[in-house]
Amino acid sequence: MIEFDRNEAVRYLGYRSAQPDEAVEQNLARCASELQAAVQPRSVFRRFMLTHPEEDVLAFADITVCSKNLARNLKGCVAVYLMAATLGIAADRLIARASAVRMSDAVLYQAVAAAMIETYCDEVNEAIVREAEADGLYCRPRFSPGYGDFPITHQHDFSRLLDTPRKIGLTVTASCLLAPVKSVTAVIGLADTPQPCHRKGCEVCEKTDCAFRR
Repeated sequence: MIEFDRNEAVRYLGYRSAQPDEAVEQNLARCASELQAAVQPRSVFRRFMLTHPEEDVLAFADITVCSKNLARNLKGCVAVYLMAATLGIAADRLIARASAVRMSDAVLYQAVAAAMIETYCDEVNEAIVREAEADGLYCRPRFSPGYGDFPITHQHDFSRLLDTPRKIGLTVTASCLLAPVKSVTAVIGLADTPQPCHRKGCEVCEKTDCAFRR
């Protein structure tokens, strides 16, 4: 069963300094329990060598990425892991069903599922860290297509290289959206020397007007 960060779910609901009332808390717990019983998380990851052909350009596997943000994240790295994780189609079905009969529940499912996929990604990330450490390598924070100036079109490359449709049932639409929706792809840099991985998520995002910013 996947745990979820209740505080993250509440943040996704749009609460900041305020806290949900008792009724919302009860419904949040109910929706979380239903999601935990329904989801079937799956993941896949694979390592590739990394080169830096020129400034702000990165090459791994058979793709080339032009991204100042990603280049900064992967500075000093010699290899990368590509990872993909999904909660499966059950989360999407719960959200869709609730959207048709009780929109308040759909909002709660969305928030809990968003927190849940992040927790699951953290678990997958830890497995990657352990594998890297066994080879004397150190991980950088994960970074996803569509984040900063990392083109979201690379979702298709990640899916192809990881064979996600066959391995975990994850596909990418023509508009580069992931299906199931509660899914994540990311790149994790590997370096020969350790470096504190203290910045991620909102802390490195330049969209300061986001309603969900921490």
